[in-house]
Amino acid sequence: MTSRAHPWAAIVPVKRLEFAKTRLSLPAGLRAELALAMALDSVTAALSATLVDVVVVVTDDVVAAAAMKEIGAEVVADAPDAGLNPALRHGASSATASRDVGGVVALSSDLPALSADALDVVLMHVARLQMARMQMSGGTTAFVADAVGNGTSLLAASPSSAFDPRFGPDSARRHSAAGAVDVTAAADARVRRDVDTLDDLAAAVALGCGPETTALLGQHPELDWPRL
Repeated sequence: MTSRAHPWAAIVPVKRLEFAKTRLSLPAGLRAELALAMALDSVTAALSATLVDVVVVVTDDVVAAAAMKEIGAEVVADAPDAGLNPALRHGASSATASRDVGGVVALSSDLPALSADALDVVLMHVARLQMARMQMSGGTTAFVADAVGNGTSLLAASPSSAFDPRFGPDSARRHSAAGAVDVTAAADARVRRDVDTLDDLAAAVALGCGPETTALLGQHPELDWPRL
């Protein structure tokens, strides 16, 4: 199974950096830098995944948009400007409008420990699930719960399944209630480790963050990383 046979389009929403990660107890400037670094590492991992054909970043932040284009992602403005889920649907529409993809996968932008291999494992699992269910239903939607278990770090929808993101509070339960299959058991911790607090960041550091996050934290030894 190759990316040519089953290409996925990954959609990553990036909030305006000045408003991102407000639960992190850090100076505003550093918080914005960290939000961008984590988003870059998340997108870089997706771009490097064998089963991902394109990564579409949805953002209205000028700095983030330029940085994402530089590493090879496609960038679309958040035209709906109506919250996370409309932004994801807009990104999915943009990704599928001019290309034939094997599915759409929404990823959180705060997965600094995400790796291409870990993402490929989940997407392969979803593709196999789709093949097994093909005779019984029109499509497959699956999700991975975040590290806490209440939220969602990944939502994947096969081509014949409606892409219906329900991110936000208690999103794991809401995705499940909408018929999405819980594939959390097939996901490595690196797919689940989103970052909202400093303790979350310490856990991501322990797993091994991508180069942007690692470099940024290395520039601030006064913060005493990792906080384990």
